[in-house]
Amino acid sequence: MPKTVLLSHALYETGMDVLRKNVNVLVANNSDMSGIIDDLKKADGLILRVGKITREIMEQCPNLKVIARPGVGVDNVDMKAATELGIPVVVAPGTNKRSVAEHAVGMAYAITKNIVESHQETVQGNFNIRNKYTAIELEQHHVGIVGFGNIGKETAKIFANNQMQVHVYDPFVEQEIVETNYQYIYHAELADLLRVCDIISLHMPSLPSTQGMFNAERFAQMKDGIFIVNCARGDIVDEEALYEALKSGKVAGAAADVLCSEPMDISSKLFSLPNFIATPHMAALTRESADRTSRLTVEGTLAVLRGEKWDKVANKEVYQHERWQ
Repeated sequence: MPKTVLLSHALYETGMDVLRKNVNVLVANNSDMSGIIDDLKKADGLILRVGKITREIMEQCPNLKVIARPGVGVDNVDMKAATELGIPVVVAPGTNKRSVAEHAVGMAYAITKNIVESHQETVQGNFNIRNKYTAIELEQHHVGIVGFGNIGKETAKIFANNQMQVHVYDPFVEQEIVETNYQYIYHAELADLLRVCDIISLHMPSLPSTQGMFNAERFAQMKDGIFIVNCARGDIVDEEALYEALKSGKVAGAAADVLCSEPMDISSKLFSLPNFIATPHMAALTRESADRTSRLTVEGTLAVLRGEKWDKVANKEVYQHERWQ
C-alpha cells in the first residue's frame, strides 16, 4: 500500500512532481496541526513548511515516520519528542544559503539607500525626498555578521566584495578559522562588534540562548546610526526595543524578513516607521533555491519512508531508537 505524505503547504513544483510519483500526497494549506489532525493521523510523513508540531500532536499520530523541514530551522518542531518517538526530522542544509545571503545584502542596500521611503514619497509627488541625504555608501564601512554558519559565511563574502570590513561574532566558531581562513575580524564579545559596526546582519537560529538577544541593552551598546538586517528568526529581536531604537534614531534603519508573528501582524508599530521595511519571510524563496530545497526535502522524506538512515536529519541520534534497530 502506498505511503501518504501530508504537507502543511505545497513545495516548489519540481519536488511535488517527484513526491506525487512515489506516494499519496495531501496538501493541507493549513499551519495549525490540530486543525488537520485527522489527516495527520493517516500520514506516514509530514512536510512542515509553516506551523508548529508539538509532542501532543506527535503522540496522536503513531503512524508518523518522518517530519521534514524545507530548510534548516527546526524551532517549530519539538525535537526532543521527535527523537524519543523515533521520528527523524529531515532538513535541507545549504540549499538556500545564496538566496538568503543575497536577500540580506539587498535589504542592506534598501535601508542604507532609503529606497522604500524614497519610492513612496516620489509616487506622491515629493521629488524633494532626494534631498533628505540619509543614504550612505557601503564601501569602507564595517559590517557585522552575527552567526557564521553557511548563510552567514555567504553573506559575509558578498559584503566583502563590496569592499566592506567584515566583523564576525559566533561563539561556536573558532577565532583562527575566522581570521586565518577568511581574513575577517573576530569578536569574542558581541558588544565589541556592536560598538564598531555600521551595519549588522543577523544569521543565528532561534534558541533559548538567542531569543530576545537583541533587546534594549544590546541596542544601547550599538554604534549610533547603525543599520540592522534580520533574515534569521523573528524572536531573536525584541520588537518593542527595536521600535524605540528606530524611533529615537539610535538605529538609522532596519529591515526584517522575519518577525515574531507570522503571517506578520500589520498592526505592529514597526510598520508605522519610515525607516523600517519588511518582506514576508521570502529570502529563501528564489526559484533556484526553491528547486534545490524542494528536491532535497522530498528526497530525504522518501528515503526515510523506505527505511533508509538518511544523513541530513537534525536529530541523528534518532537512529539509536528501537524503531531503527
